[in-house]
Amino acid sequence: MCEIYTDVDGLFSADPRIVPKAHRLRTLTQEETLEMAAHGAKILHLRAVEFARRYGVPLHVRSSFSEKNGTWISDSPANPELKGLVPDAALKSPEENAMEKPVISGIAHDRSQDKITVTGVPNSPGVAARVFAVVAEVGANIDMIVQNLPISDPTKANITFTLPDGDAQKALDALEAHHDEIGFDELRYNPNIGKLSLVGVGMRTNPGVSARLFSALSDAGINIDLISTSEIRISVVTRLDDLDRAVKAVHTAFGLDASETEAVVYGGTGR
Repeated sequence: MCEIYTDVDGLFSADPRIVPKAHRLRTLTQEETLEMAAHGAKILHLRAVEFARRYGVPLHVRSSFSEKNGTWISDSPANPELKGLVPDAALKSPEENAMEKPVISGIAHDRSQDKITVTGVPNSPGVAARVFAVVAEVGANIDMIVQNLPISDPTKANITFTLPDGDAQKALDALEAHHDEIGFDELRYNPNIGKLSLVGVGMRTNPGVSARLFSALSDAGINIDLISTSEIRISVVTRLDDLDRAVKAVHTAFGLDASETEAVVYGGTGR
């Protein structure tokens, strides 16, 4: 196994600096951890989880300042000698764990993304491919993508995508340089967005997760700009100013609040 030491007692159901009642996650699948690391959770680097998953190495994220068990991350440990050292839940398959775990494991958030909308592109084959080829040529990494057709003119389309804020300006410059070739009307840029991601293997088999998520955001008066999903994740984009409220509202709505404060930052930043 690989133990990773940090200044908190493991991974939590949300960022404790935003949600003081966030609880420590005892076990996570590597699939869940990959989703959380890719969508804003900062304790583990994405590549660390990818290597551990590839070679079947259980990860134990724990504090350098206490003897507490931290968070065990594993799908199927390769070494049977770990029996007795690793919690039983970490030795089970993701399917077995999904039957026992809560529907939602945690909430990740990301403040480091910007949104670009390319309006009025011709609604014809190959145009979207050209838009993203231009963006790829400058090394910009795309996250979420939505395309829709304006009701007023079905011959045109709008393409919206998010990307890291450090990539936004070079993507805008590249698209502007290919304006005549692509044939769009204008570029709209919005840096004031935040992304919330709900992660849990349980949502594969539990209907109603989306409805509860959107009801929680609606009750908190938070509007949604974009939606993206995978088998075990739902991500939404909101206004940056609404992100903290969104995380708190969703955390409570899914029953993730701990009865007492569990998150202690012994030193550093807790990231």
